[in-house]
Amino acid sequence: MTGRRCLVGLPPLFAAVAETWTNRTLLAWAQADFAKRGVDSPRLDAELLLAEVLGLSRVQLYLDLDRPLAGEELEGFREMVARRRRREPVAYILGRRGFYGRDFHVGPAVLVPRPDTEALIERALRLLDEQSEAQLLDLCTGSGALGVTLAAERPGCRVDVADLSAEALAMARLNAEALGVAARMRFFEGDLCAPLEGQGPYELVVVNPPYIPAEELGSLMPEVSEYEPRVALEAAEGGLAFYRRLALELPGFLSPGGHVLMEVGQGQAGWVMAHFESTLGFSELACHRDFGGVERVVEATYHPQG
Repeated sequence: MTGRRCLVGLPPLFAAVAETWTNRTLLAWAQADFAKRGVDSPRLDAELLLAEVLGLSRVQLYLDLDRPLAGEELEGFREMVARRRRREPVAYILGRRGFYGRDFHVGPAVLVPRPDTEALIERALRLLDEQSEAQLLDLCTGSGALGVTLAAERPGCRVDVADLSAEALAMARLNAEALGVAARMRFFEGDLCAPLEGQGPYELVVVNPPYIPAEELGSLMPEVSEYEPRVALEAAEGGLAFYRRLALELPGFLSPGGHVLMEVGQGQAGWVMAHFESTLGFSELACHRDFGGVERVVEATYHPQG
């Protein structure tokens, strides 16, 4: 049976929609429902979820808006809508998120990659020419979005990644394998630079560390505060603790003239730049804005003293 059904036993999820459930009516209903619940991108989310259920692209949804849905398709969409109603991130529902033109597997063990972080990739690629054979390090790798992307964009480079979480490291490895770069990557489990004893030196280190002050976590949207891993978000000392540690630990792993690129939270760039500039060995501090104009990436160059 397709289209016409009473949805016996289901919550009144489609009560406001016509009796024949089509791409058009379901998208309109889900958009209105998500908007009422404060979801930031209600139409996009509705499109992504329905496209996933039907195995179509978003464009294909619009090529056949009056297509009626089968009962099992309606059930699958109902389950996804129910999860999104609870503010579970769409990326976790789908199990993937796009980053720098590639799909990455994601789940509750890792942060959802964000467009803001692509500013760090843009700067890293400017530091590494297309023939680069540099050795790179991605700390706090999570899904591997940074390290895997750099390995894919610069095929002559070798990339080490590290993370405290075994589950996150497994996700990073999965993404490296899926995108065909695992052979040029190594995976280290541990706290910041601790598992890297004897490795390096690295010409470039990239890191997106935890930087949200504990007192601010509750004010974040539920998709972040209730679902994303707290260990990857929260940092002590007003969100700055990891930058203090990086300034102390990185000199043992950077090559002379090597660079470090760090994502920072809004309003943190000035402090991070000043701190690294006051740390022996670091100079040539710079700040790079993300695509929204926020000071998002701090860059420092390492010149060992003596």
